[in-house]
Amino acid sequence: MNEFRADLHIHTCLSACAEVEMIPPLIVDEALRKGLHIIAVTDHNAVGNAAAVMEAAVGSGLWVMPGMELQCQEEVDVLCLFDTLEQAQAWEAQVRAVALPFRHDADRFGPQYRVDAEGDFIAEDDSFYQGPAQIPLEEAAAAVHALGGLFIPAHIERPMKGLLGVLGLWPAQLRADAAELSPNLRPSAARQRFRLPPELPLITSSDAHWLAIIGSVMTIFVLEGPPSIAELRRALRGEGERRVVVP
Repeated sequence: MNEFRADLHIHTCLSACAEVEMIPPLIVDEALRKGLHIIAVTDHNAVGNAAAVMEAAVGSGLWVMPGMELQCQEEVDVLCLFDTLEQAQAWEAQVRAVALPFRHDADRFGPQYRVDAEGDFIAEDDSFYQGPAQIPLEEAAAAVHALGGLFIPAHIERPMKGLLGVLGLWPAQLRADAAELSPNLRPSAARQRFRLPPELPLITSSDAHWLAIIGSVMTIFVLEGPPSIAELRRALRGEGERRVVVP
């Protein structure tokens, strides 16, 4: 069994709310400096910079998961994580098909940059990623699972865009692989404070929008094999000696 330190919620400069310093080589360097083994790229409703971060990490020993922070129809944020870029892009196509038909206002919300593996500018993206995609929470979970991904509601206790803050309860029929807590909330406190399914795994991530925050909060996965979606899912389920630890 081996321990892998993971931060599964990191934004790049494609997210309008992220700093311009969130470019692939600097993200990879900071993750390695913090001793991480696994990171996930989770821009809002988009995966456009995931390939560049994956390329920047080649040969470094850091496993980069392509993903997305989806805002679903209920205005709840969810981490959607995948093994391959092709899976992530297939999910992005589904999300784009139900996106709100607006253009991004960079003057109001900040620019959205697509960059290459060296962090060099490719294009400014004017797609509207800030609002809710018109796909219900449970339908999104089924679609992500059909593609082989993990479905993890993000910062669940937050009043805005957190599942519990928005809905007021955990939906009984929701098939989530785990739930993410905000950095300042411990799993033991969350279980005392909220009525959560007892079998629901809890993780923490940094939700990094600037470099210094990467790895400031993490989850440790104890895995039998090399990192993969299947191994992470087995650890979340506690299969064999696999387990998940929030330091």
